[in-house]
Amino acid sequence: MASNTPIEDTIRLKVTEALTPSLLEIKNDSHFHAHHKAMQGGTSKETHFSLTIISDAFRMKTQPTRHRMVYALLKDELQMEGGIHALQLKTRTLDEDLRQRAQEARPTE
Repeated sequence: MASNTPIEDTIRLKVTEALTPSLLEIKNDSHFHAHHKAMQGGTSKETHFSLTIISDAFRMKTQPTRHRMVYALLKDELQMEGGIHALQLKTRTLDEDLRQRAQEARPTE
């Protein structure tokens, strides 16, 4: 039986295999963009995604380099007809994520 989310499944597989993330969140935001002119007439329900990837594979790499790594992994899905149209990426190492969570947990004055 074919998957109802083949693009999302491919994203999960490729990112997991290449980056061994401690956290991978994939949100399909396509329904928010279905009314856009570029999306009209398309049959894909998997065109816009938000990804949060926490991986030590990003250690010592700049944000642009991290994003290029993810785009390279998903090159085929970005180029295919009805594939990924847009990606929103949050890429952090585990240490960066822990620092950010600690900062967010601090009470504001």
